[in-house]
Amino acid sequence: MKVKTILVSQPEPASEKSPYSKLKEKHKLKIDFRPFIHVEGLSAKEVRLQKINFSDFNNVILTSRNAVDHFFRITEEMRYKVPDATKYFCQSEAVAYYLQKYVVYRKRKIYVGQKSVNDLEDIFKKFEKESFLLPSSDVLSPSIPNGLDAMGVNWQRAQLYKTVVSDLSDLRDVYYDVLVFFSPSGIESLMKNFPDFEQNNTRIAAYGNATVFAADKAKLRIDIKAPTPDTPSMSMAIEKYILEND
Repeated sequence: MKVKTILVSQPEPASEKSPYSKLKEKHKLKIDFRPFIHVEGLSAKEVRLQKINFSDFNNVILTSRNAVDHFFRITEEMRYKVPDATKYFCQSEAVAYYLQKYVVYRKRKIYVGQKSVNDLEDIFKKFEKESFLLPSSDVLSPSIPNGLDAMGVNWQRAQLYKTVVSDLSDLRDVYYDVLVFFSPSGIESLMKNFPDFEQNNTRIAAYGNATVFAADKAKLRIDIKAPTPDTPSMSMAIEKYILEND
């Protein structure tokens, strides 16, 4: 069956030059974007229950823009002034660049990995006697704590925000040819919002092994998978499917 409509379970890209824009124009598609999950910050009271003393940490490990936002949000709510001498260890350049929203970049000590905190191993070793704080959500990829432990980093987790299922009730009677998912949480949101969901002719596109596993567990048929050697991005995987089923 031909693909004419696609729903991507993420916010709409800010750039008009996104791969989805090109896909839409090339194949005359209707592509909508709708986050199936969203992030909510924990209250200062909830954070205090974790018995975290921010003044004990001169080093902060930042793995996402959400971690950046909620670290500075909660320290402000708790009236804790983050010292200028604080060192920031950013998982990627994107996270480090986003950090400029809160600090004067050139006046801070900021260390940047390529894609993972593991890229910073040599830097961590220079501060092996110091303590590190890891702001995170309620969902934390095991690779992060496992990597920090393997490197011998003295770290503590601070859960500052959580992933919440979005209300999708307005989509109950809306049909799309393809639903695109990038995380197990997106699959969970679909099933919680629509426990009687019947896939029928709807194609499911899943990015990453964890998402594929979640879709399998929910007994969904997966028609499009990414990344693969031929299709490293989801937009490429969708286009390949369209060309093969035109």
